[in-house]
Amino acid sequence: MAARFKLELATASDAAPLAALHTAVANDLTETYGTGPWSSSTSEKGVLFAMRVSTVYVARLGDELVGTLRLATKKPWAIDTSYFPACKRPLYLLAMAITPARQRQGLGRQCLETIKPIAKSWPADALRLDAYDAKAGAGGFYASCGWHETGRIIYRSAPLIYYHLPLT
Repeated sequence: MAARFKLELATASDAAPLAALHTAVANDLTETYGTGPWSSSTSEKGVLFAMRVSTVYVARLGDELVGTLRLATKKPWAIDTSYFPACKRPLYLLAMAITPARQRQGLGRQCLETIKPIAKSWPADALRLDAYDAKAGAGGFYASCGWHETGRIIYRSAPLIYYHLPLT
């Protein structure tokens, strides 16, 4: 029987494995595409901080931690809301990552589908995110999942693409 996918709230005991996952993804992107804004490692302390300022989720296949994402009500520093359609209750999707060995198997798409009803229940009326506008970025992935591109900017030397997904 195939392992079952689930997306659940992260706990403090997930901090070290999540730091390792984010660092493995950064190392893989750096090896594949070269050094860029995606090249930094993540610490356990950084994950614990993220848990205090946002809601962190872990994706699992059975007992295997295969991915993560964060939801936040507070606008991230790199988002300029003037590029997005107006909405009353946006949520920001941050730091989505799938472990390199499990990428391109539909897990990222499952995360995005699973998070929609969770976001609606906050309640939120839209999801927003930014992705690197580079070969290492996931912009094409989000577009293929039905997200709408709303703008492109350069923020602190990092080219970004903004995406929006209405939930109503």
